[in-house]
Amino acid sequence: MSRTSGDCDNRTGGPKRQLPVTEDELERALRQTLAGRVATSRPLAADPAGAALRRARRTARRRTLTGLALAGVATVLVTTGMAQLGGPSGHGGTPTVVLGDPDGFSPSPLPTTASPVPGPGPVRAELDLIVGSWLDTSGGERRELTGVSGVERAQRVPDYGGWLVTSAATAAGRTLWWVPPNGSDPQVLLAGADAVVVSTDGRQVAWRDGGYLAAAGVVGGQLVASTRTTAPAGATPVGFAGDAVLIRQPDHGGVGVWRRSAGGTPGGANRDVLTVYGTLPDGRVVGLVSAGTPRRPCVALLDPTRDLAPLRTGCGPAVATDGLGGVSADGRWLLLNARTSALLVDLAGLGAGATSHPAGPAVAGAVAWTRSGAALHVDATGGLVRVRPDRVLAGEPPTTSALDGVGPDERLVVVADTRS
Repeated sequence: MSRTSGDCDNRTGGPKRQLPVTEDELERALRQTLAGRVATSRPLAADPAGAALRRARRTARRRTLTGLALAGVATVLVTTGMAQLGGPSGHGGTPTVVLGDPDGFSPSPLPTTASPVPGPGPVRAELDLIVGSWLDTSGGERRELTGVSGVERAQRVPDYGGWLVTSAATAAGRTLWWVPPNGSDPQVLLAGADAVVVSTDGRQVAWRDGGYLAAAGVVGGQLVASTRTTAPAGATPVGFAGDAVLIRQPDHGGVGVWRRSAGGTPGGANRDVLTVYGTLPDGRVVGLVSAGTPRRPCVALLDPTRDLAPLRTGCGPAVATDGLGGVSADGRWLLLNARTSALLVDLAGLGAGATSHPAGPAVAGAVAWTRSGAALHVDATGGLVRVRPDRVLAGEPPTTSALDGVGPDERLVVVADTRS
């Protein structure tokens, strides 16, 4: 029903409409108003995005607190010596502490460029160097090794997996650190060990803990598949021959082989073996034996499968038995000490012929060979010596090089490269 303009609107007696509006038009306007309200999105009572962000922040806080708690537990273990490799240490001194969770490790990220640090620029050489508490890589990067001191030896880990760094002997024993490749601070793998030796490929480590010998693989900065056995009196690990550990037994004399994969204790020592320097690519061990008439130290190739029985022996100039020296990656050369200087021995011609050559200043620390066939070591003055076999054969004796950026009180250590 329609109304005329003369009727009052809604029967209120108020002002009258200027234009006539029918019921149909009013109903249509109401429907349009309601439809518009439905089409317009109303604010939600809850904020899903905000809730998700709040949940993420709470998760991150929980993970941070968990990490801090784990770090605190690790600190307590190192301080109190409670994280032992099972059983008593066998001696009254500080027990060996073994850190790491083999079941829960995650591989470290690939190396990243080290951040610039204050101080002098890196010390450059063909191999990585450790100068005091700083790591200077051959690529020109410099990193401070926080918490690391008194370094004696260092070994690269394969596949850019960082570095294994061993301290010199102290009253508290030796420490083994793993330096991650991603710039993080070094992590302690062993603390308080009587002796530590790392394989030349950086994949294994052996140590003595009181009355026990132990060995383990190294994966992602963790010690895995560890084994241990009772140690003979005075026995210490001095090297590897494959998976077997070479054990010096000074109280009994000689060097023996511990085939840890087969279990049991180290085999009987070969008393003629005085020291070992490394292995050839085919697995033979290079060392010194007591031979000749009168008996004297001679370089020999030893068979690790037959209790280090000599396979070939060469007796030349008098050599030192201090154990300082190293075998080239290709197995051709041995650098070791004579009485007052270094000596380069051609292992390919080992036998009755003259196979040794004077090689400059005596070795005072670890010997590391580059993949190009040069040996680097530190002499008694703390300088770096480069031994290039081709130049030695040409009659050019190596000399010591003083490196810029190395202080008089800073110890220089050459980092061994990996050998596969």
